[in-house]
Formats: sequence, C-alpha cells, structure tokens
Amino acid sequence: MTHAAKAGKLFDMGYNCSQSVAAAFSEEMGMDVESVCAMTAGFGGGVGRLREVCGALCGMTFVVGKLTSTGKPGDEEKAKMYEFVQQLAADFKRANGSIVCRELLGLDDAAPISATPEARTAEYYKKRPCRDIVEIAADMLSKALKERNII
Repeated sequence: MTHAAKAGKLFDMGYNCSQSVAAAFSEEMGMDVESVCAMTAGFGGGVGRLREVCGALCGMTFVVGKLTSTGKPGDEEKAKMYEFVQQLAADFKRANGSIVCRELLGLDDAAPISATPEARTAEYYKKRPCRDIVEIAADMLSKALKERNII
C-alpha cells in the first residue's frame, strides 16, 4: 500500500490530518502507529483547531525531523533539515494553494474557532478537501524522501 493510501485510510478511520500523514510513515520511523498518533494529535485542524498551519504539513514536518535530525543541540544537519521542510512547504503550497488550514477550508479570518472536532459524517467528507490533502501530502513526502535516499 502506498503512503498516500495509508494516510487516506487512517483519515477515514477518524485520525486527524497530521496523525494520518505522520502515521503513514510509522514503519520507516521505527515507531508504532499509536505512538505517532499520540505525538501528532495536537497538530490537527491547523494546530489545535486554530486553523493555522495545515496539520498535514505538520505531519510531514514531524516525519522529516524524525528521519533526518538527531534532535540534539548543535546538530550540524539542522540547516539541511530546515531546507527540506521549506521545500516541502513550498511544494505543498503549490499543490494546494496555501499551507494555512483556514484558507484550505475556505474560511475567513473571522470564522469562529472551536476546540470540538466535527463529527465525521458523509457531509463532513463531502465538504472538506482534507482527505485529498492528506493523500497529496503523504505522496509528496514519500517521493521527496525517496529522491533523497532517506527511505
């Protein structure tokens, strides 16, 4: 199964955008799906449903950090990792029109913010681009990681 298909399936199961993208790469990160989903849960809905940076891009960033960084102070590879994230963000924006959740959903700046997730109904999936964006993000990340011989 492709990373995009895994991410779409996870989203359909009720995981948020960030969890779905990151958990699609759990095997490559040497982590179990549950741990990845716990660590990325707060990034959904544009970070805590604030509708800011898209959770799918946050999930991509989580994977890049895990696979390319030691996480230690003074990591000499940090600039390369940041460059990779910036390239992914630019590619994500080109593919989707924005990296901002609110803009991807077509909401204006005055849209109310709620901490309560919406029920995952047929109408929910019909009106939102999230599932498609999750699959695009996972596919984009998979290709970029393969191009760099990381996976």
